[in-house]
Amino acid sequence: MNRRNLLSFLFIAATLGLMIVLVFSNNELGSAWDALLTLDVGWTLIALLCIVVNVFFDALGLHYFLRKQKYPITLRMACYTSLIGFYYSNITPGASGGQPMQVYAMSKRDVPVPIGTSAISIKFLAQQLMLVVVTTALWLTNQGFVESQLGGAKWAIYIGYAINFASIPLILLVGLHRPLVQAVITFFVRLLAKLRLVKHPEQRILRISAGLDVYHASILRLAKDPWQLVWMLLLAMVSTLGLMAVPVAVYFALHMSGAQLSQMLAAAYLLFVTASYTPLPGASGAQEGGFLAFFRGFFTPGTMGVAILVWRFFTFYLFLIIGAVMSIVSSIRGGRRGAATAPEAEPTADGTEGGTPKA
Repeated sequence: MNRRNLLSFLFIAATLGLMIVLVFSNNELGSAWDALLTLDVGWTLIALLCIVVNVFFDALGLHYFLRKQKYPITLRMACYTSLIGFYYSNITPGASGGQPMQVYAMSKRDVPVPIGTSAISIKFLAQQLMLVVVTTALWLTNQGFVESQLGGAKWAIYIGYAINFASIPLILLVGLHRPLVQAVITFFVRLLAKLRLVKHPEQRILRISAGLDVYHASILRLAKDPWQLVWMLLLAMVSTLGLMAVPVAVYFALHMSGAQLSQMLAAAYLLFVTASYTPLPGASGAQEGGFLAFFRGFFTPGTMGVAILVWRFFTFYLFLIIGAVMSIVSSIRGGRRGAATAPEAEPTADGTEGGTPKA
């Protein structure tokens, strides 16, 4: 584990520890243990099902796009790639590590890097577009609730909404304006060459240019098939809705009732767009604090801490556990595969075993 990931894990652990202390040591939260131990099993399983929907439809979008690009991967591999992305997004600041690791994972299954990059870019575009559209619709239809419940956090909502909205034309610009992308890449490659960080810059630029041709060709093929884009948008909407429905399931798991579903979904979507730009691993701290502000009218003081703990377990810590297990299994399999393919030692003249096979 490199130093950056170690610091991310330490920060995440510190946030989790602080949250547990606040939940179970505060006198005002004396009923926290009772609330946690009496969670409705059915609704808790529905919260888990929401996460399964989130991952499965994310993977289905990836699987669908690559199949249309004539680079099909199995649905199992697509699910693995999605989980890898969620895991690395949650342990790197600003979710910066998820998408590169997804492209790398696909390249190991014979999906060229430019095609993998276009798949991730289009999936991300679809998710951002549907996130902004659904958030806008819920915001407009629940204006009174947003004003009364979230009025104090409107400045943070505006910033998060603007950042998420601005990402859509930026992705389109990168995907459709090849000369601009080529100029930016050429500039940075030559700059790194002057700093003696890159050798043979012209050869590197030619290889990148060839990759850009493949990348933009795949984007243009999507533009010629509008129904493909429609399906990508629908899959992204269902995937995102699965994630946003988790607080609703947690609400009912705590044996509560009376809240309006549209208001809870509005709070969930607005919380996501507000905290998603936070440059911290898993947006830790911002997510927990945001939940307190955005859902304070739904959960009672004795259950709010438990609600945050259960919600973050399903939407964050569960991905860390799954990702860690996947990484360990992958390392073990890689070690076994390397041992199986290693050349057998050859006897030397003095009867001992040498490590170099004969020619």
